[in-house]
Amino acid sequence: MNRNGQTVVGPHPGERAIVWSGFPVAGAVAGWLATLVADWVASLPWAPFQGPFRLLASVADRPLTAVVAVAVGALAGLVLAFVAESEYVIVTVDRDEITVARGDSSQTVPRASVHAVFVDQKDLVVLGPNTEELVRRGGSLPKVARLAAVFRTYGYPWRPDGDPYRDHYRRWVEDSPDLPASINALLKARARALEKRDRADAADLRRELVRLGIVVRDQKDRQYWRRTRSTSGRPSRAEP
Repeated sequence: MNRNGQTVVGPHPGERAIVWSGFPVAGAVAGWLATLVADWVASLPWAPFQGPFRLLASVADRPLTAVVAVAVGALAGLVLAFVAESEYVIVTVDRDEITVARGDSSQTVPRASVHAVFVDQKDLVVLGPNTEELVRRGGSLPKVARLAAVFRTYGYPWRPDGDPYRDHYRRWVEDSPDLPASINALLKARARALEKRDRADAADLRRELVRLGIVVRDQKDRQYWRRTRSTSGRPSRAEP
């Protein structure tokens, strides 16, 4: 979508319509079906959610049970639609800057600071002049082909082959001798955050590592790291 010299790339309107209408309808249908099969499921000792199904079976013959079940299912579908909406990544591009937003969080990067833009696994990544990560945003990304077309239209350095520094990463092991103690401590704290699925804390620790000259990426619950490049060409602050 073009707007005031900008291009906004996000979910297709049809996709949003399906989410906001389809999820509540699917939830309502699931609620209604639950009332029909409650007796049968409650009779299966190995079936999950025995408590809720037994409760539903005990009131299934009451007039308002189906209405309540449908309403609860529709509400659950609406909640899922809100969750899906919060996962959409919206990218706004013009000739001066890039803004990447998801939910209530957004990051803006001026054109002069952009060294490379690419999709890494399921994240949109923007690298700065010292190869540091200025943006790493996961979620429901727009189609890669759409992103590529928009960034190329505005002359940004889109990398179709992905991360140009992928071969520079090394797997982090606890108390790595190649890193100072302060960096190892941050990576250890981030490993705990990943185990707890604390996405906000893991993102904060990632940004702190970037400030100290370390870029980290995740792969199958493992952390891989590389050093950034200083403006003088010397090793970054993280060099032991």
